[in-house]
Amino acid sequence: MSSMDLGMSDKVAPLVEKIRDFTRNFVAPLNEEFDSLIGTGPDGRFSYSERQTEILETMKAEARKRGLWNFWLTDSEEGYGLSTVEYAYVAEELGWVHMASEAMNCSAPDTGNMEVLERYGTDEHKEKWLKPLLEGKIRSAYLMTEPDVASSDATNLEFSAVRDGDEWVLNGEKYWSSGAGDPRCKVFILMAKTPSEERSKHEQHSMFVVDAESEGYEVLRPMMVFGHDDAPHGHMHVRFTNVRIPADSLLIREGAGFEVSQGRLGPGRIHHCMRSIGQAEKALQLLCKRSLEREAFGKQLAFLGANFDIIAEARIKIEQARLLCLKAAWAMDTMSKRDAAPWISMIKVEAPRMSLKIIDEAMQIYGGTGISQDTPLAQMYQGQRTLRFADGPDSVHRRQVARKELRGYTNQKV
Repeated sequence: MSSMDLGMSDKVAPLVEKIRDFTRNFVAPLNEEFDSLIGTGPDGRFSYSERQTEILETMKAEARKRGLWNFWLTDSEEGYGLSTVEYAYVAEELGWVHMASEAMNCSAPDTGNMEVLERYGTDEHKEKWLKPLLEGKIRSAYLMTEPDVASSDATNLEFSAVRDGDEWVLNGEKYWSSGAGDPRCKVFILMAKTPSEERSKHEQHSMFVVDAESEGYEVLRPMMVFGHDDAPHGHMHVRFTNVRIPADSLLIREGAGFEVSQGRLGPGRIHHCMRSIGQAEKALQLLCKRSLEREAFGKQLAFLGANFDIIAEARIKIEQARLLCLKAAWAMDTMSKRDAAPWISMIKVEAPRMSLKIIDEAMQIYGGTGISQDTPLAQMYQGQRTLRFADGPDSVHRRQVARKELRGYTNQKV
């Protein structure tokens, strides 16, 4: 095993400082204005106002002017060439402000989809879809989860793709199609069943690149997250009815859907976890400030009840999760995908769980204000609770960790 260096490198340290300044002093005020203008039409679809479009373009233009763009492109000829460990420090800063990731073209699901197109796409895919995604001109969605099957076991997926001459015909429904509600969403990466008795259980599905404006595609509804439609991102319930796409929309080959999805989901999962660390740090900052600003029963809130212990435990949990996140990132940099997978699963369980706990404690310190629109805490809680389902629920990841642990003690298949 190679030596493990989890510290902030000389290369990334000054970059983190630049990102921190840009995120907190430039993006954050514009983020507040953008959110105040959010609204949806009667069909649940979102459209940008002239001012919101201006805000988005202003943030992106400033990011590019400052050279803060596409950091997520680790192990690539493009971007900064950061290691996954180095990117972990960048992503933690992005987690402090909701729109920071998009401002610097580092937001999901685009990052994962761009990785798919870069690794597995044809030259035509790269020119038509990857290039404008890298430039931040369009957005994308990842369509995997289905309403009628337990999609945490992706072998259950039934969405159909049938070859017909030089085309594929798509039929079925997907939901929790994150990003499909954005009016700039122009392309999907989609998992479909392409069964064959000659292939194994995990080779019954294929991955496709699909034009979001294909005939026969329709949005049925936005999925509500704790009663909110999460505009403008949008997690849409969609239907495909005899949607025809070119034969070369297939990625790699028939039956390679799981191969592509695992190549995509690993980096995406850990990017979410990195941002969760930033969310937890922000929540703890809000908690501490509030606990010293307000008094009750003749004392500052910090000195009442168990709040000393709560603050100390929050710091301990953040530091533990950060170290696990960095080790998972190091594993991705130095190990095979198979060997790194348990580390990714561990942090995928722990990071949002830890962040949720600290956000909840911050909400308690704020009282009723903590669940209102007057702090970012309610939105943060919603996002982190949702993350415990995204890219695989906790139970699936715990199963993977336990299976790896038990293999050292038994000859049984686990």
